[in-house]
Amino acid sequence: MSLSVRLLALDLDDTLLRSDLTISFRTRNAIKKAEAAGVMVVLASGRTPTAMGQYSRALGMNKRSGYLICNNGTLISESRTGTIVYEKTLNPEIALLVYDLANAEGFAVQIYDDDVMYVSRTNEYTDYDIKLTGLKQVVLDNFKAMVSLGCHKLLIPGDPMLLEPLELIFRNCLDDSVTLFTSKPYFLEILPPSADKGIALAKVAELLDIKQEEVLAIGDSMNDEAMIRWAGLGVAMVNGDERIKSIASVITERSNDDDGVVDIIEEYILNKAYSN
Repeated sequence: MSLSVRLLALDLDDTLLRSDLTISFRTRNAIKKAEAAGVMVVLASGRTPTAMGQYSRALGMNKRSGYLICNNGTLISESRTGTIVYEKTLNPEIALLVYDLANAEGFAVQIYDDDVMYVSRTNEYTDYDIKLTGLKQVVLDNFKAMVSLGCHKLLIPGDPMLLEPLELIFRNCLDDSVTLFTSKPYFLEILPPSADKGIALAKVAELLDIKQEEVLAIGDSMNDEAMIRWAGLGVAMVNGDERIKSIASVITERSNDDDGVVDIIEEYILNKAYSN
């Protein structure tokens, strides 16, 4: 039984974007052809709406109705108007506990708000995040006060070898009161419970009246796990995390630096080769 893809969800970093943080002409052209074939394209990223803006504009998403899945699924905005159609925030008490535990272990903590990245202390990994997102960095003396106001997510940057035991501490202490994953080996993210790219993608599909089996999702990292599992066809980048590749139905033959996304669009959308 043949079934057409109607919704394509694309992660940004290390998936749609090349290492130089650009979208190749070939990839942009393939996306335009997919849209012309009737497919709705949705960007799904850990970035804030502001940090996703240049890419949604590059794809012309600011000129049509559509959606952006931001902050790893804690916020969905309308691509043309910027209107927030869904959001979830961390319980302030839980967020404060996360901050206290991370701070006690010597880790910095980050909060994102529009075009600003607030951080509890300077560190090399936050500097890398700034290069990725283009956000401004503000080091707060009273970071805890901002945490108490609530946030969509907290991010803890650090050495991957040191973040692993910290993640175990959080899992033991917080259990199901948060969603935990590493978006990059050096970024540990803490989101509200029942909040991830998969849940957000399901909400977008519902808004568009699109069936789960008509959704194709492509990603590379652990923050993409939920949407890759939920989509009718979940695809992992060949350059992605080995854990993601082990759960995906399909793995790209080429990396993000060699238009790996294009091969998937051509095979499963433009060639109408996707079958149930």
